[in-house]
Amino acid sequence: MDYFRLLPEGCVSDILSYTSPKDASTSSAISRGFKSAAESDVIWEKFLLDDYQDIVSRYVSPRVCSSKRELYFSLCDSPVLIDGGKLSFSLDKKTAKKCYMISARELAISWGVDTPWYWEWISHPDSRFSEVAHLKAVSWLDIRGTIGTQMLSRRTKYVAYLVFKLVEGHEGLEIVNAFVRFVDRVSDKEAEQRASIVSLVEKKVRRRKRKNVKLPRKRGDGWMEIELGIFFNDSGDDGNVEARLMDIKRLHGKGGLIVQGMEFRPE
Repeated sequence: MDYFRLLPEGCVSDILSYTSPKDASTSSAISRGFKSAAESDVIWEKFLLDDYQDIVSRYVSPRVCSSKRELYFSLCDSPVLIDGGKLSFSLDKKTAKKCYMISARELAISWGVDTPWYWEWISHPDSRFSEVAHLKAVSWLDIRGTIGTQMLSRRTKYVAYLVFKLVEGHEGLEIVNAFVRFVDRVSDKEAEQRASIVSLVEKKVRRRKRKNVKLPRKRGDGWMEIELGIFFNDSGDDGNVEARLMDIKRLHGKGGLIVQGMEFRPE
């Protein structure tokens, strides 16, 4: 006998509100008594962010959803552009934690403004943003992305990634440095001293060095990503977090990099 069908829907809703989005989605397979409650706006509004209405109001293009459940999975499956296209926003499907990608235009890129012989701004059919940054040729590579901790989910460990592609004929991107720092607590110099070594070109890293070098991986959307660093966002009152990719000591030629943005998402 399906005893859950005998419970009031409000009681079932209270039970499901203490589970995860994944558990709520699959609960209807356990009992038909869960089905109605598992699809109700009451449950899914609890899984959505406290400030989800503010996020929705910042959409570049309105997205119509018939229920809070549909809105939740829409934000999980299809990142939305907000703040005039400067950022993209999505939810981590398992945890409902916030994920942001900062567009290349909003990054601080050395020589990236008004120097088209070093960097150029182009459209790309695979990008979620209207423009990406294309590195033509530099010897000094320095890319920074900054986000406020108050924007992120609290009590959450985050990873910062550079999201990029390489073009044919790329060069000088085998070994670079990366770090993440709390701007108000850690100086540039301190962060540079503990920077990790990363590669944007997996195949050209010598095997004996691979243990000490972070390698890129391919994403589901066809782009590549490289981990820049990890940090813990406690209560969201630590000011700004900066992620940085740089090679400012080995002044050899570098080129063939396309940057879509920097992404901050839960580990």
